[in-house]
Amino acid sequence: MTDSPRVEVYTKENCGYCEKAKDLLDEKGVEYETINVTGDEDAFEEMVERADGRQTAPEVFIDDELIGGWDETSALDQEGKLDEKLGLVTDGGSDDEDVEEHRKMIVAGTGIAGLTAAIYAARSNNDPLVIEGDEPGGQLTLTTDVENYPGFPEGISGPDLINNMKEQATKFGTDTKNGIIEDVVAGDPENGTPHRVEMSNGDVYTADSVIAASGASARTLGVPGEDEMMGYGLSTCATCDGAFFRDEDMLVVGGGDAAMEEANFLTKFADTVYIAHRREEFRAEDIWIDRVMDKVDEGEIEILKNTELTEIHGSQEGGVDHVTLVSHPDGHPKEKLDAGDDTVEAYEMDVGAVFYAIGHTPNTEYLEGTGAEMDADGYLKTEGGFGGGQTKTGVPGIYGAGDVVDYHYQQAVTAAGMGCKAALDADEFLEDLERARTKADADADADATARADD
Repeated sequence: MTDSPRVEVYTKENCGYCEKAKDLLDEKGVEYETINVTGDEDAFEEMVERADGRQTAPEVFIDDELIGGWDETSALDQEGKLDEKLGLVTDGGSDDEDVEEHRKMIVAGTGIAGLTAAIYAARSNNDPLVIEGDEPGGQLTLTTDVENYPGFPEGISGPDLINNMKEQATKFGTDTKNGIIEDVVAGDPENGTPHRVEMSNGDVYTADSVIAASGASARTLGVPGEDEMMGYGLSTCATCDGAFFRDEDMLVVGGGDAAMEEANFLTKFADTVYIAHRREEFRAEDIWIDRVMDKVDEGEIEILKNTELTEIHGSQEGGVDHVTLVSHPDGHPKEKLDAGDDTVEAYEMDVGAVFYAIGHTPNTEYLEGTGAEMDADGYLKTEGGFGGGQTKTGVPGIYGAGDVVDYHYQQAVTAAGMGCKAALDADEFLEDLERARTKADADADADATARADD
């Protein structure tokens, strides 16, 4: 590549989205300058000024043009426009467009389920191709410390665990491609092969088996002010952006493990952390509730039960100024407000940042045309039960693992276990398929010989 553009990435420590952006550029073989704003006030102010007031990392620039954060950079890549800006293609396209390649196995997702599946598949000589998707590394890349994954008594950071697994999968022969699966067209309904895998950039693959391990994406509320303030004081990743709002009061929305973990983490930076939860009881593990209650006793966290967020106020220039909350002693105040209950209390609270931790939506849209069954929320239904084949879907050759299936446990270790099961189930399918093909070839040869003898 000649006349390479100047690429700059403003980043910070313990920022999963920053690592995703850098990994994407690394995979493209692009040289770039990293500017770490952690603890560097001048660099932070420079980033905010150049990024039109945005206070979140990463911020990517190409030849002084603001590309944006991870979401914007990833979206450009999905549209095939990022390579053009990076000077990697000419005439708006690539010589490899519309090239169709056949693989024994394609794994959708590089989270812990997908990478575990890839390790097992590669060791079984199934030559997996892993598609990274729009959130390479999955949710663990946004987790500062993983304390409950077996084998790490001192804990391990989410990005380190994912990078180790990726290295292990590559060691055994896994190929990885950055990109987004747009659609999967199921193959023969009898034997399930080959499946057609269409990428958002126009590339097409066929595969004898597909393991859906594409995880889930952070949910939002859809309240007024949300779209305008996302990235300007509203975030779905406390570990990525919490340090940008040092000494501010901060609001965490949610009541599960993620909300407790994020609130606990934000006490490092906040004046006071508020947790708004729409019910009386939390859904988090006891250990996280205990940690949060310790912070409550110390005056660092305040819990707002039976409370919901209804509006975010502020501007992109000045950030979040305050929020509107509603509460009701019986919980779910927004439902009661919509029903006309005049006992719902509405009030405003001054906060400088808002963090969503309200769950995720499974990334299964690309499977909608395959005939694989899903529930009302989009979670993929698998066979389950006992014995082999627990990760099978209703479509031969398509399997599910991790958060695309599991709406209940949603733990790193259970995702890894499901990834292992999916790889083993797919391997059995591929072996059966190979035996069937060998028999079909033998029968065809026998028929040809018989006709020749006649």
